[in-house]
Amino acid sequence: MGSQNRRRRVASLLGAAALAVTAGGALACPAGAATNVDFPTHCIPPAVAGIPPIDGTTTASISVDNTAPKVGDTVTVTYTVVKPAASNPTAIALPADIMTPTGKVTLTGAQTGDVTVAGPKKNDPVPGNGAFPSFSMTGTFKVTAPGAIKLSPGDYNIHTSYILELDTPCTVTNPPAPVSETVTATDSTPVNSRAITLDKATGNPGDSVGVTGSGFTAGATVTLAGRSGSTQTADKATVTADASGKISGSLVVNDKTTTGIVAYEGSAYSDALGAGPATYTVVDNTPIPAGSQKLTTTVKAGTLSMSQAGDSVVLSAVDFGTGGASTGKLQTVTVKDFRGGPAGWSLTGKVTDFTGPGAKIDAGKLSWTPACATEAGSPSTCQAGSAGTVGGSGATLASTPNGTLTGGEFTADAQLSLDVPAFTPPGSYAGVLTLTLS
Repeated sequence: MGSQNRRRRVASLLGAAALAVTAGGALACPAGAATNVDFPTHCIPPAVAGIPPIDGTTTASISVDNTAPKVGDTVTVTYTVVKPAASNPTAIALPADIMTPTGKVTLTGAQTGDVTVAGPKKNDPVPGNGAFPSFSMTGTFKVTAPGAIKLSPGDYNIHTSYILELDTPCTVTNPPAPVSETVTATDSTPVNSRAITLDKATGNPGDSVGVTGSGFTAGATVTLAGRSGSTQTADKATVTADASGKISGSLVVNDKTTTGIVAYEGSAYSDALGAGPATYTVVDNTPIPAGSQKLTTTVKAGTLSMSQAGDSVVLSAVDFGTGGASTGKLQTVTVKDFRGGPAGWSLTGKVTDFTGPGAKIDAGKLSWTPACATEAGSPSTCQAGSAGTVGGSGATLASTPNGTLTGGEFTADAQLSLDVPAFTPPGSYAGVLTLTLS
């Protein structure tokens, strides 16, 4: 598992020489590393193994794609079991790519509940009675309350498909397990508090999955539907929300390409009236015909990142007694969104006061005119922020909206203008413009 996709902050120095802006260094805040935690675990080997339950220690970590979401945002969670408590319960060596892990991440603090996570059917070979390898599982949850939300590893299950279909469920002995990650959510309006939970994260074609939810409009007809990536499948069912906005029902999932399940009010899914997708995987148990070979591949989710063409900008000089606009161009910022989920992103900037020889130029004197371009083939379309003051409170440089499938590569620029007062003392003035991607 890679490091957490925390918000990147890149600072570019803006300054002036004879009221022209001087060069300076850059400040950066890199993504933090995921925190491993240990917790006692009770694992039950398959009955066919003929061995008693295993009480051991699991080492795991939780990471998220956004540690500072807004209420209503969807956060992608990755649960990595670094060292499972269980091992191969048989003396039979297991080949590669026969393990399908599923599990739950426990939320406490400002928001409570469980996040269902699932991993791909992929693993290195496991020797007889050998330790299970590390594996990762992903899922999403919608933020419904502001404040600190703590994430802890929860129960997990290792399903193996080799000769027999076998499960090794492992439960946290003294829940909840230690906190591995914390996200701090801020309030935003309007809030879509609709959320759903599945009773399982995987099943065979034709299996029924239980869906419960909350936050829906009282008495509304709610559609439960399967999703294959960003496309809705033919698997659908309807339920009615009770007086408190809660739903409970089931959906029969036949489509083998299903990657998630959604619930929504209205004729079609929307971010404003929908919940999910909650991760769900269909185990393809179709027998392979004689003389045939089944080929599989995995598309791995990436990260949200940014880079800039340089770390300093020299603005044009102005004259003492005249002052006026000291202008320049922001170093081009490249944003790469390779997460593959439904969340968009926002790139904002704020600037400090410009300090110089015994005087300063107020941060509110800096304004910009943003521009943004989208690389061909990107699922999302970049939107430039509004022209105006940057200041110490900040402004948006560029963004992309939430959608059923987002991502791509983008470049953001801006024309800069610092309004220098007429009789500002001569000298070099410098300020720090901090760009934040979230």
